[in-house]
Amino acid sequence: MPIANTSRKIPNGLLIVFEGIDGSGKTTHAANLASRLKDDEFEVVLTKEPTDGTWGKLLRDSAFSGRKDAGEELELFIKDRQEHVTNKIRPSLAEGKVVIIDRYYFSTIAYQGARGLDPVEIRSLNEAFAPKPDMLFILEITVDEALNRIGIRDGQGNEFESVENLKSCKSIFDSITDDFTVRINSQTSVPEVDSQIWNKVSEKLKEVCALAPLSCDKRS
Repeated sequence: MPIANTSRKIPNGLLIVFEGIDGSGKTTHAANLASRLKDDEFEVVLTKEPTDGTWGKLLRDSAFSGRKDAGEELELFIKDRQEHVTNKIRPSLAEGKVVIIDRYYFSTIAYQGARGLDPVEIRSLNEAFAPKPDMLFILEITVDEALNRIGIRDGQGNEFESVENLKSCKSIFDSITDDFTVRINSQTSVPEVDSQIWNKVSEKLKEVCALAPLSCDKRS
């Protein structure tokens, strides 16, 4: 006899995005939030961009082998994201899951914008097919601290991680003011940052679960 699925569902799902310059802690805090939500019996999909698909691998390789021109790079990001949205993000949301993304189209706006492309146009191209997040966490950190962390983490940098590039990207991230944006100082301890993130997510869960208590209720 099949075992019943007792996980908690959210009507239309919940899309949570982590953004910020390199070294701000996106991967760490996205994973920690995913773990916390799973412990609380929500179905969670933790994913990232660029993906590990064909287009994403080309982008990852180019970060170290030599970046493509801005237009070609943007085209690859969009192709990678279109596959991601079609194959993973939208289906997971439709199943009532919490989707957590480590980088999304806001990174494309920032990093390609820093190369001289129009951030407004980049955003328009992406939002033509990519769903907006329910929550966008922008993890804030100084460029100096980011470079320090990157050095400790990787032992080497790449073209995305130069001082001037990070400054330009930070400026663009600073300009994002959508209502779904939550800014977190990520220069404090990991547990403290996790706690701030969880407090905000808990508030959002109460809001969305109030509309569908039977789906969201924790199973006994």
